[in-house]
Amino acid sequence: MTVSSNDLSPVTQSAVARFLDSDIVYSFKQSKVTIVAAIVTLLMMCGAFFAPWITAQNPFDLATLDLMESLMPPVWMEGGEARFPLGTDGQGRDIFSVILYGSRLSLMVGFSSIILAGAVGISLGILAGYVGGRTDAIIMRIADVQLTFPSILIALLIDGTVHSLFPQLIREDSAFWVLVLSIGMSFWVQYARTVRGSTLVERNKEYVQAARVIGVSTFTIMVRHILPNVLGPVLVITTINLALAIILEATLSFLGVGIPPTQPSLGTLIRIGNDFLFSGEWWITFFPGAALATLALSVNLLGDWLRDALNPKLR
Repeated sequence: MTVSSNDLSPVTQSAVARFLDSDIVYSFKQSKVTIVAAIVTLLMMCGAFFAPWITAQNPFDLATLDLMESLMPPVWMEGGEARFPLGTDGQGRDIFSVILYGSRLSLMVGFSSIILAGAVGISLGILAGYVGGRTDAIIMRIADVQLTFPSILIALLIDGTVHSLFPQLIREDSAFWVLVLSIGMSFWVQYARTVRGSTLVERNKEYVQAARVIGVSTFTIMVRHILPNVLGPVLVITTINLALAIILEATLSFLGVGIPPTQPSLGTLIRIGNDFLFSGEWWITFFPGAALATLALSVNLLGDWLRDALNPKLR
């Protein structure tokens, strides 16, 4: 017996209707700031993803660059051209194109590092909260020690340690993944502490006790039963940490230990433009800096809204 799409459509429509009537959607519609932040974030992500089809040139393709077009001002200033609405940098690269390509790298580093931090933190948090005892003590003491240092120092330490193990010739090839590792391992503590606290509550509930009685393995209980019930706070942490990861990546790249200049992210663009700031070419660093601030602020506002929307005390 087959089920036609007409038979499923009422169920689908009912699910969509329940979602549209949920507290989260209502909270989203009531916050104009959140709506604007969501639109800005979506536009910047789409612009970064579709950069090859939007931009006038590929700033990573040296064949498309012309040094005679370097240091051109924005289009509304004297000497500007419509082809380069935000001007060009010292290598003749279109600032608008470089921002979109740089945003793509920044977002890739941000998402990858948050996925790594979440995977490590959630795994260790569930393990510490469910097993307890010496395992819990060791994991939490490591987390406490790491919390005494700022995230940027942890990232710099990991970055320097990993880079010292690679030959000089392959440093640029490994820079992206080293940066992801550095940022990811500096953020896992927040996930671990949050998930551990939720796991301590969940492990004493009836459904976990019932799973133990019928002989379900410890690994299955942690993955199938406890994990889905501790992911609510993790979503909020992930959204907020995404903005922090993007800013941390920009800071590391500005310091010269992040993405290499041959593949500039927003932080690298700001560092490159800083060399031209006092000579009058302010647009090289201003527009990438404005793009970074706008992206981080929008993601942060979404994280703040999600935290309030998922907080039952504020409903």
